[in-house]
Amino acid sequence: MNLFFLARRFVAGVDVESAIRVVRGLNQKGVRATLDLLGENVRDRAQAEKAVEAYGHLLEQIATSGIESDISVKLTQLGLDISESFCEANMERLLARATACGNFVWIDMEGSAYTQRTLDLFVRLVRAHPNVGVAIQAYLYRSEHDVRRLADLGARVRLCKGAYKEPKTIAYRRMRDIRRNFLRLAEILLERGREPAIATHDDHLIEAVKRWTAERGIGPERFEFQMLYGIRPRAQEALAQAGYRVRVYVPFGTHWFPYLSRRLRERKENVWFVVRNLFEWSRP
Repeated sequence: MNLFFLARRFVAGVDVESAIRVVRGLNQKGVRATLDLLGENVRDRAQAEKAVEAYGHLLEQIATSGIESDISVKLTQLGLDISESFCEANMERLLARATACGNFVWIDMEGSAYTQRTLDLFVRLVRAHPNVGVAIQAYLYRSEHDVRRLADLGARVRLCKGAYKEPKTIAYRRMRDIRRNFLRLAEILLERGREPAIATHDDHLIEAVKRWTAERGIGPERFEFQMLYGIRPRAQEALAQAGYRVRVYVPFGTHWFPYLSRRLRERKENVWFVVRNLFEWSRP
């Protein structure tokens, strides 16, 4: 049984054309996008180089289509598991293409086994490439130190709660603790960072950020809210209509299963969506 129909709520399609159509629809509602060609944990050099070329082609198609979208990559998709120097060379090539296309590249944060290597590589890259940013996961204890360091560098940061299962020795597990740390990190970034991305669907956090910025005269042009494709689209549109910058992370491609699995772990309503659709699919 092909289960891709279950992923369609969260994945724009398997090809570039489908993804561009989705982004164009978002743009028409005042929402920008980040396109992500799904894939991770590549251990073959040719496959990693193919991913770099695919992203380069994507950047060119974004430019020619006129859509408002940047891109996001996972370093393990570009060969981090093979060699850090190989991955760095691939990122250098990709950032050169992005610069030529006038675009921006986000680096996704993966599981905690990759956190330090991802940040080490990012710091080397951002010194020469201002068009690169990185995600930070608020549930990790270490993240306040990382956020302060990145703010001092003038780096762009996407702050999210975190989607990987991590042990309690290194990560907050209770939602109230994750929310408290998220807001602490958001305040640092909003006060000292460069155009931070506040990536959350949590109304508690969104409202807190709106209040905090309004009280301090921080205009909506100085940061953006980011959300995931398929999750709370009405909230995305409402924020955009209220004058906030909103960007939606739009994944596409054939390697959709790990991404879908993380989305199901994050939110109970996502699980019920899949169960409901499985039931409908199985009805005679």
